Amino acid sequence: MIVDKLNRPIRDLRISVMDTCNYRCTYCMPKEKFDDNYQFLKPDERLSFDEIEKIVAVFANYGVNKIRITGGEPLLRKNLDQLITKIKKIKSIEDIALTTNGLLLEKQLPSLINAGLDRVNISIDSLDPQLYHQMSGEKGQLDIVLNAIEAARNSSLKSVKLNCVVQAGVNENQIIPLLKKYQNTNVVVRFIEYMDVGNKNDWHLNDVLSFKEIIQIIESQWKIEPINPNYIGEVASRYKYKEFDGEIGFITSISKPFCQDCSRARISADGKLYTCLFSHQSHDLRKYLRNNPPNLLSQKIAEIWQARDDRYSELRHQIETGKDKIEMYVIGG
Repeated sequence: MIVDKLNRPIRDLRISVMDTCNYRCTYCMPKEKFDDNYQFLKPDERLSFDEIEKIVAVFANYGVNKIRITGGEPLLRKNLDQLITKIKKIKSIEDIALTTNGLLLEKQLPSLINAGLDRVNISIDSLDPQLYHQMSGEKGQLDIVLNAIEAARNSSLKSVKLNCVVQAGVNENQIIPLLKKYQNTNVVVRFIEYMDVGNKNDWHLNDVLSFKEIIQIIESQWKIEPINPNYIGEVASRYKYKEFDGEIGFITSISKPFCQDCSRARISADGKLYTCLFSHQSHDLRKYLRNNPPNLLSQKIAEIWQARDDRYSELRHQIETGKDKIEMYVIGG
């Protein structure tokens, strides 16, 4: 196991397999800036499944046991089940999760589960069809996603979580409906503070509905109480109802940062390693995958992690502005 400068190990690896998306969510890929002329990666510029497998094997040797497949929209990548099969065979990889908008999920779910998928997170910001359509850049189809959620929660998956990015003045009125729909089910509803990821979503602090404000909305209806994390470094703060079954999660990067326990590394679809969701620099791993001694990739990954000292969320108000941060669609959430 290796640790960074703040004594944080690597436990989780998040891999983007696709930089494009079939949605244009306002907080991630606003359609005004990601139009038909926007230049995404060409297919041959993305890592192959064999290259991803090699990278995962190195991270597994350094202590990673959890893999999350992200995008863009990862289900746009053809034959994704084949990648999951490859990763599942790597010694010490215990858990494979997928983050998706759900539009393509239902049809692919059986093959993904057969390949070894353990968990799924589905993004859903509203139960109101019109608002959902609007927030997805007029690309989303709520009924299809709701059907996918039902299919997932009735499957053999270990966990189904819903991710709702809450924006003040936009969809805070969807907090209670989402919770009502999934009370007394095995679906975990998680609320994410609107984050300043990238440079293209016109983020302003006034647009953030904080953890405390979301709690107040929920407790206007029901009493909830915190529960212990599943493991050290877990992203979400976990809560449960006092009178119902069901779990609620909160991801509080703005108002209650969790940098001190962050054990996540991120790989972009073109093979760049990012040590923080808010990075403004990357490390190109692809050049170490080909025509180099077998141990060079492993050596470089160790060097990068051991030099890591990222604490953006804790220091965001002290950090010099004007630096370009990596966009959310490049490395997922």
